Order: sequence, then C-alpha cells, then structure tokens
Amino acid sequence: MTGRAVIAAARRTPVAPRGGGLKDLQADELAAPVFSKLLDDAGVLGGMVDHVLLGNALYAGGNPARMAALRAGLPPTVPAMTIDTQCCSGLDAIIQGARLIEAGAARCVIAGGAESYSRAPVRMHRPTAMGKEPVVYTRPAFAPPPFDDPDLSEAAARVAARLEIGRGDQAAFAVYSHEKARAVKTSKKRVVCPGTDLVDDSFSRPLSIRAAMRAPLLYGDRETGLSAATIACEADGAAAVLIMSEDLAHERGISGLTVSKAGSMGGDPADPALVPIELVRQLLKQATFNVADINAVELHEAYAVQAMAAVDALGIPHDIFNPLGGGLARGHPIGASGAVLIVQLHDHWHMQWTQGYPENYTAMALIAAAGGLAAGVIVEASEA
Repeated sequence: MTGRAVIAAARRTPVAPRGGGLKDLQADELAAPVFSKLLDDAGVLGGMVDHVLLGNALYAGGNPARMAALRAGLPPTVPAMTIDTQCCSGLDAIIQGARLIEAGAARCVIAGGAESYSRAPVRMHRPTAMGKEPVVYTRPAFAPPPFDDPDLSEAAARVAARLEIGRGDQAAFAVYSHEKARAVKTSKKRVVCPGTDLVDDSFSRPLSIRAAMRAPLLYGDRETGLSAATIACEADGAAAVLIMSEDLAHERGISGLTVSKAGSMGGDPADPALVPIELVRQLLKQATFNVADINAVELHEAYAVQAMAAVDALGIPHDIFNPLGGGLARGHPIGASGAVLIVQLHDHWHMQWTQGYPENYTAMALIAAAGGLAAGVIVEASEA
C-alpha cells in the first residue's frame, strides 16, 4: 500500500566541537540512544521498524547504521544501511526512508545521520610498492579529472569574491546565527544526552561583530575572505527521525510532519555551495506554493557566504531562515548535519503548535555537499 510519509518523531544529540563534550563516543554510540528515544516517543517496539538508514561520511566502512541499530536494541532481523553523500548524507537517508514508505516497501523506518570527527579514523593510502610509506590524506577526491575539485573552503571563498560578499557582512551573519541559537536554548526539548554531562549545543555563545572580525582569516582575500567565525567548526553529533506511513500514524493517533516534496540533485563540483539554489527552484515547481508561503527554512550553514548567497538568490525572508540558529552556531558533524535540519524543523513546528499557531505549517530543509551535490525536503504539518 502506497501513501505519504509522516515524520512521527525527531531527536538528536547535542552538537559539540571536535574534542569537546562528545569526544569519547563513536558515531554509532551517538546514534543508538537517539534511536531508542525515537521508539519511546512514538510508542513503537523495535520489531515494528522495517529498516534503518544512517548517513555517515568519515568512517570509511563498518556500516555504522547496523552498529547503532544493534546498540539501540533493535532486533537483529531489522536491516540497516549506511549512506555516504558527504554533507548530504543525513538528509539523503531521510529522503530514502520516506521513499521506502511512499513506495509501500515499509511502514516504519528510522533514518538520520551520525558523525564523530573526534573518533574518525586516520586516513592513509596504502603504499604502491614495497618499501614505500603509506600516504596520509585528510579527504578523498570528490570529483575526478578533468573536473575541478577544490577544497570546499576554497570554493566558498571563490563564491564570496565573485558575489562580493564582504567579511563584515559574513561576520554579522554569523553573529545573528549565534544570537538565534542562544535565544532558544532553554526551549529545546528534543536533545538526547548520550551518557555525558552535555545537555545542549556547546559551541553557540555570545559573539560580537568585533570578535567575529578579529577571527583569523583562513581563506580568500582581506575584503571577502572566510574566517574561523564564518566557517562552521568540525563537530560530533547524531540526529534521526522515525518515519511512518500515513495510515500507521493515523492508527496510532500520531501527528507529525508529512514529507511533501523531496529530492537530490547534482551541479558543478567546483561550486557546490550554490547547488541548493537550483534544487529549491525545482522543488517549488512541483509544489503549489512559493517561498513566501513557507513558515521556516533550515539551510545548513557550512559557510556564512553559502547561506547568504542562497537567502539572496531565493528571496528567503530573514525571519524564517534558520529560526533556531544555524550550523555556524552549532558546528558541522558532516554525516549528521542534514538530519539535524529536520529535527530543528520538527522542534520549530512543535514550538509553534504548542502556542496555538500557525493553522498551517510548511517548511523546508536544504544542504549542499562536496562534489557538487544538494538535498532538500519540504514538509507540511499533518494531523492524526
């Protein structure tokens, strides 16, 4: 039986900078308590889950999805798959989970992402001949020759220079992200603390324009370059959702966010930051509304300039953009960041719903990834 996919529950860990409060936990150890809490929230037994999908970018194998599912106490009969589309991984996992539901191939799916920069393995290429030393590398290639495959920060710096987005404007954007995140810290209800003292995102802090402008310039020129304040820090964290078929959600009296439109697309590997812009245009062509009708947009802020370019190109009102703060204020746990966006939207919807408004709720999550990829999801409120 086919039908729409309903996000029935959403949870995440705090996000902590590499070497911070989550540094002792592997990616699957971060994800497992999130999975368990999702089951509790929805009143679902592990045996009702048809599939687990988990995004991860740094672990180079081992199927963290299966590890996390077993750690969470799901029956061994529940299959689990790890997805690696770099920064898009967590959101792509949710998209694929929703598609399983829509196709009638599953009625209940756990999907999300997990990443531990702190515990990621050291990467080395095997030597090509006897007597040679292994070669350490920090990242794999994201596009083969003859494609341009720049470092993502270098690519973002090119965008800043081309669009003439100055350092001061980027700094102001970062400050605003921190301000929004700090304003809602006490209202967050969906953070799961996996055996640590950390109870909330630890990176968001009071940040002034002066302090942001003093941050070291890391990429680009003096006028439009990127600094430590305008690039999301490397981080640890996990996030996931429980997706149900619409009929199962109705049977159990569960309200949630229905996946309205979802998709992924590719673009120029040399310009990955701008791919979400075209993806949004494609998704909105399939919808019956436009940006002006949306209540919230969550776009991962890997770089201030990336988010600023999308806001400007798509005409996104600032009051609906990353209303609970963005990646600049949290950090970037690569494989989890896309899933964090959906949890943020679920939290924002729930906050609005408990205050008695709005009557309708439509929101969007977007993320770009290395290699010129983007993923996006549009959700609408559903009632049991």
